[in-house]
Amino acid sequence: MALAERINAFVKLGDFLSQFSTENPQPNMMVHLNDPFFDGMKHQLKLAQENNGWFTKESLRFAIRNWAKALQKDSLERWTAEYAIDTVTPKKVAIIMAGNIPLVGFHDFLSVLIAGHEVLVKQSSNDKHLLPYLAKFLEYAEPSFKGKITFTDEKLTGFEAVIATGSNNTARYFEYYFKNKPNIIRKNRNSVAILTGNETEAQMVGLSDDIFTYFGLGCRSVSKIFVPKDYNFDAFFKGIYAKSNIMNSAKYANNYDYNKAVYLMSLFDILENGFVMIKEDAQYASPIATVFYEYYEDLDTLQEKLHTDAELIQCVVADINMKNEVQFGRTQHPELHDYADGVDTLEFLTNLS
Repeated sequence: MALAERINAFVKLGDFLSQFSTENPQPNMMVHLNDPFFDGMKHQLKLAQENNGWFTKESLRFAIRNWAKALQKDSLERWTAEYAIDTVTPKKVAIIMAGNIPLVGFHDFLSVLIAGHEVLVKQSSNDKHLLPYLAKFLEYAEPSFKGKITFTDEKLTGFEAVIATGSNNTARYFEYYFKNKPNIIRKNRNSVAILTGNETEAQMVGLSDDIFTYFGLGCRSVSKIFVPKDYNFDAFFKGIYAKSNIMNSAKYANNYDYNKAVYLMSLFDILENGFVMIKEDAQYASPIATVFYEYYEDLDTLQEKLHTDAELIQCVVADINMKNEVQFGRTQHPELHDYADGVDTLEFLTNLS
């Protein structure tokens, strides 16, 4: 199967997904394979919501809308043009997926198949409904994919390389267990924002997207902000007020109430506005409904600190002409070349021998 055929299959998948990026999906009869798959996809979305309370309709639509946009022919061609994919010798690549946000492992799945390899997938129990259904769509859209996609709940066997995502604890296990295989092992990471006090109102509203999309559960979710001494948090609270309806989620509201009670009983100093708390803390990973903050003396010293802590950080939101900074409101809109942990997945896959 040629690269162009693989790209074409994913383009058809993108067209299919685009129907489910709105509140009330309507079938487009011009979309390939709609008759056998449209109603089934609606059912899988319903199962995903029932299986994981964090996978709300809004979160699922957001994830699907992003992937529908990414799976465009020109985007896929530009992305793959940088690699020697035509020279790849097919291998069986295992993927151990996280389940913190909908379709969180799709980029790895896409990368393995687009590179010409077979894929062996071990999913998280928290996100097990959508990807097998999309894989079935791909097999119908491009029959050459049949036999190249396998899902398992059992011990992984017969693979030649692995991409595994998990907590810091499970990563240690992965590093030991897969030490004799080519691998990418991902650990916990969080995203941060640097505020100067000169941000526009639009940027602060954008920051609310970076913080609250997927309830803050993604590695690209901003869990901590760095602010200058004597920073006035009024602008921050005003900007994030756009997400006040997040308290309509019972799971989020329960976490907010619980963490607030813990902070108050522990006599921690916090600021809060009824749906999020901010707490001064040196750590990067904050609990749900909490954003940590830390003061900085000057931007140069702060950038040195973030460079030192690079292995803990996924994205840095800023507007200070910092290398690799992410614009406000864009952390949850990665491009195909925005690789998790900064590790070029496609380069890894095209260089397997």
